[in-house]
Amino acid sequence: MERSGLRRAQEKVLPLFERTHWFRAYSSWFVPGLLQTHGYTADVLRAVQRRRVTVDDVADAVAVRMERQRVLRDAPRRFAFLVEEPVLSNGLGDADTQAEQLDRLITIGALPNVSIGVVPTRLGRTRMPAEGFWIFDTAQVNVELVSGHLTLTQPSEVGMYGDAFAALADMAVYGAKARALIRKARDSLV
Repeated sequence: MERSGLRRAQEKVLPLFERTHWFRAYSSWFVPGLLQTHGYTADVLRAVQRRRVTVDDVADAVAVRMERQRVLRDAPRRFAFLVEEPVLSNGLGDADTQAEQLDRLITIGALPNVSIGVVPTRLGRTRMPAEGFWIFDTAQVNVELVSGHLTLTQPSEVGMYGDAFAALADMAVYGAKARALIRKARDSLV
């Protein structure tokens, strides 16, 4: 998918995002793409490009991903995002990039069709962090791996990821508690 560059890979998933009405995304590594700022996206995609892509079209790929974010405001779509607390302070980019990204999480989290949960770091967890994944309606799961992406469409596998998402969602905090964790991470940048 990325052989000819990251721009094409970003364009290729656009139809999937346009036809999906219920998005669920979990990330233990970084902020999910639909929530990313321009600067944060550039840092994420630059890291991907350095690791596994010979073509340098990061600027074009960032532009496509930013355009794709329009689905956040298209009714009647629903979005549920879960991030592990360390995502809020993963050190990606510089302090200004990270601060802008954390501010964006608070802003986007206020949209009526968007839920952002933060899975707090604490002792006694009953569920280990998992690889990052996206669930598109109940039809497909994309799993983010170090070497690329895995697409799952078997109903039983999609269901397993739905169950994993539900278990992680039960561990997450939302609303004021999530915003407090985001602000704490932002305040630590100063």
